Amino acid sequence: MSGSAETGVAPRRAAVEAVAGVVLHGRSLARELPALEAGLGAADAALAHELAYGSLRWYRRLQAVVNALLSRPLRPRDRILEPLLVVGLYQLEHTRVPPHAAVSATVAVTSALGRRRAAGLVNGCLRRFQRERERLLARADRDPAVAAALPEWLDAAIRSDWPEARDAVAAACLARPPMTLRVNRRRTTREAYAARLVAAGITARPLQGLAEALVLDAPVAVNALPGFAEGEVSVQDGAAQFAAGLLAPAAGDRVLDACAAPGGKTAHLLERGEDLSVLALDSDAGRLERVGGTLARLGLTARLCAGDASHPETWWDGGRFQRILLDAPCSGTGVIRRHPDIKWLRRAADIPRLAGTQAALLRALWPLLAPGGRLVYATCSLLHAENEAVASAFAAGTADARVVAPGLPAGRATGVGHQLLPGEGGMDGFYYACFDKSPCAGG
Repeated sequence: MSGSAETGVAPRRAAVEAVAGVVLHGRSLARELPALEAGLGAADAALAHELAYGSLRWYRRLQAVVNALLSRPLRPRDRILEPLLVVGLYQLEHTRVPPHAAVSATVAVTSALGRRRAAGLVNGCLRRFQRERERLLARADRDPAVAAALPEWLDAAIRSDWPEARDAVAAACLARPPMTLRVNRRRTTREAYAARLVAAGITARPLQGLAEALVLDAPVAVNALPGFAEGEVSVQDGAAQFAAGLLAPAAGDRVLDACAAPGGKTAHLLERGEDLSVLALDSDAGRLERVGGTLARLGLTARLCAGDASHPETWWDGGRFQRILLDAPCSGTGVIRRHPDIKWLRRAADIPRLAGTQAALLRALWPLLAPGGRLVYATCSLLHAENEAVASAFAAGTADARVVAPGLPAGRATGVGHQLLPGEGGMDGFYYACFDKSPCAGG
């Protein structure tokens, strides 16, 4: 069947297959969806994107409704019917798609996926949901984790780490993320660029505490941003924009951006700094290419190196760095609103492993920092085990490390570091800790 001109099958099929790739096969949505959208027109690609991201955002709650609608569990060979039904329910509950169109197009996708015999089942389930919506949702919402569409382990961790903020965090994880820009101060000012946006029919507001940040009132395609191709602006959440100010390199400093991909923080450092020598390091050579592309668009230069930050002996030239940014690999639990597949791809068992990696990276990179230098530790996690626990253990075990309070205008101090929870100040969830090395340190 062709596509949206008749029944809207093509974008819905793309969304179902992308969601199935995440839920059934453990694949990343960011890798699944682009290939499935490739043959679609702009409007259909936008619909597929909305349905895939929205369905994953609400999947666990809608999955509970699917289970209540089915009289018996699905057979293994019919597992794709669950994401299909979730995509159908998402349209009925969370979009303005006319109900008859949502039902008929989703039923048509059933046949397009080679499950024609299940078309009656899909049709019956979606129509029953329309009749019994309030009862079915109330039943699903008896479990608070299901109501928040969170996995049990993550809901338990949030309740343990942030009991007073659990409901706000859960709501933020379900919210649509804002589109925040970082104005390139080498090319223009925030005020001048805001005026250019207004002239282009795009409205935005400044973000408190960040001199280059603008938050759009509504997201737009990047190619609609004035001067984007010319390097006047980049897309970067406000929480990530704090890194450059916390690192605060001086002219002539050698700076290491460990785990640098996709390059937003590297670029921000170079936009703000004068005469910096920046090494952008990442273990993934493919992702490092994105750093090069970002810098080329912005007219910036850094040395790119594919290497493992935990093994400096394989890439380090022996010269100390005055500044090190360690944006460590983490669970990503602070950015679930942008990447809802994290709820399906992460497991509780991942957290101790990640915390071990983070601690090892801190230990490995500290000797590379010059006396009097600063290391900034960052994650996009909201979990204590990856953040304050790692940072406080490092501080306690490193005699020549002095803790410097980040003092950010949003979020809260946590002892050693500073935690932004998702949605605070309109930003993503992020953690920062700053360590200065004693000027007399010899190691």
